[in-house]
Amino acid sequence: MKILILNPPHPAIGSRIPDDHLPPLGLVSIGGPLIDDGHTVSLLDAEFGPMPLPAILAEIAARAPDLLLIGHSGSTSAHPVAMEIARRAKAERPGLRIIYGGVFPTYHWRDVLAASPEVDYIVRGEGEETCRQLVRALEEGAPLAGVKGIAFREGDEIIAAPARDMIADLDAYRNGWELIDFARYSYWGGKRAVVVQFSRGCPHPCNYCGQRGFWTQWRHRNPEAFAAEIARLHREHQVEVFNFADENPTSSKKMWKRFLEALIAEDVEVTLVGSTRADDIVRDRAHLHLYKQAGVERFLFGMESTDEAILAKIRKGGSTSSDREAIRLMRQHGMLSMATWVVGFEEERDRDYWRQLCQLLLYDPDQIQSVYVTPHRWTPFFTLASTREVIQTDPSKWDYKHQVLSTRHLPPWRVFLWVKGIELVMQARPKSLWRLLTLKDPKLRRAQRWYYQMGRRVWFHEVAGFLWRDARLKTGPSLAEFWGASLEAEEEALARSPRQGRTALNTGPRRSD
Repeated sequence: MKILILNPPHPAIGSRIPDDHLPPLGLVSIGGPLIDDGHTVSLLDAEFGPMPLPAILAEIAARAPDLLLIGHSGSTSAHPVAMEIARRAKAERPGLRIIYGGVFPTYHWRDVLAASPEVDYIVRGEGEETCRQLVRALEEGAPLAGVKGIAFREGDEIIAAPARDMIADLDAYRNGWELIDFARYSYWGGKRAVVVQFSRGCPHPCNYCGQRGFWTQWRHRNPEAFAAEIARLHREHQVEVFNFADENPTSSKKMWKRFLEALIAEDVEVTLVGSTRADDIVRDRAHLHLYKQAGVERFLFGMESTDEAILAKIRKGGSTSSDREAIRLMRQHGMLSMATWVVGFEEERDRDYWRQLCQLLLYDPDQIQSVYVTPHRWTPFFTLASTREVIQTDPSKWDYKHQVLSTRHLPPWRVFLWVKGIELVMQARPKSLWRLLTLKDPKLRRAQRWYYQMGRRVWFHEVAGFLWRDARLKTGPSLAEFWGASLEAEEEALARSPRQGRTALNTGPRRSD
């Protein structure tokens, strides 16, 4: 079959402000198995530009696919534009069949299929094998109920087929790297770059995480095979930067050390950036030199809060002492640290933000990134926040960079003022600027200067957005009224065998609104 995989343009600041773009790994990973099954597959990355809707539709018409696969890593905030593309594409080509996948449709499949008749099938959970089986069934005219991991319509019923077990062997499916033009993608200051994934899942129970239930159990690739793939992409396609998509690639001390040693043995000069937990860095203090030798330049730490009470409430499982020590160890071994902290918790007051600033100054990270707490409907945190008031009802703004919930004691403008002020103090303080000017490692100095350039552009963009572009409600619906009932019971539905039964929801006449 002729298949077009579409990465829709995303409105988020991270997609629009930087000059660099990274390839959509999730869609590349879907494409590889489909190519190996003999299908004609192409990828349209509409992030570039971004492509306007008429141009996207024209490209779809020109390629004339039998199937259109749509997905985006920022699936909640990308959902509105994905559905607009699907609606318009189906109107122009009624015979086109559309498959939709990602974290958001995995859990909102009932709502999507009920409200969007242009979507024919939803892939729930990991898509490599599910997409293969779905395309094969469509090609052969086989019953769809036998394809595990999908949701679809059957008359006026919306059907969820049995869930598919998670992928046990991540090396069983290859990435379809031939779908992308490597020269178009860059990161870390214009260096040729791709996104890679050593592991999936996370063993930690943070109750706000929108990824935990989707990936479920932590699994990893073969360390030596993964290192060999990185080396091959560097040698054959001149890829310099590898951005890890993993939630927690260092979960297994043994497997991560094996990967570092294997990559060092490949003898390639590459840059590795990604996210991990501060306590893993502290755990690995004895072999952090291997991180540096393998090419690690920066790790992002999800510190969430500098308040131990909040850390306990969200079940983070870390501590402020390990956060500080991890930053110190990273600097000692010639690597950069980024501290990500979450704001917008209900009980926060001015004194809490002042305390956060003081704590961040004590942490002394090289980079910081603030994000707003964003409760996804399938997480336990959604239940805790279900009565909170929604002040941002545009789903495209649910991207962690916009305030979406009111706070009890502070109006939105004061939360925003604190956040922007803390960012300014942290990145423009004399100590930080002096470090920027005196970094001895030329690679780190270049990376830091690029980060400062991007940070400055994002900072002013967010200020302008808050003042003039982003509409917020003074009085909005509760979180439960806005999104509906909690889907917490389905958070790990893809791994629980008792839920692997066929369910139906009678929706009556289908509506497009």
